[in-house]
Amino acid sequence: MSFWTAVVVLAAIWACVTLYSRRHDHHLGVTRDEDGNPIFAPRSDDEVKRELEQLRERVKVLERIAIDEARPQSLAHEIERLRDKE
Repeated sequence: MSFWTAVVVLAAIWACVTLYSRRHDHHLGVTRDEDGNPIFAPRSDDEVKRELEQLRERVKVLERIAIDEARPQSLAHEIERLRDKE
């Protein structure tokens, strides 16, 4: 393979990667600054509140599991019940 063939192949690979990255970023709603760092679109307050409430509920469950002094069987049963719930 000659030098110019290698340059063309590398340029084609670079173009494909750039197109894929831009398409993927556009699909996720990501823009890039001048240095190429991703900038994510801000989420609405409703989304943030909903996610925060879900995380609080998960922490409550984890605290209840961690503090539970009952037998290990009930702990396993509780974990399985929570898995089935989702």
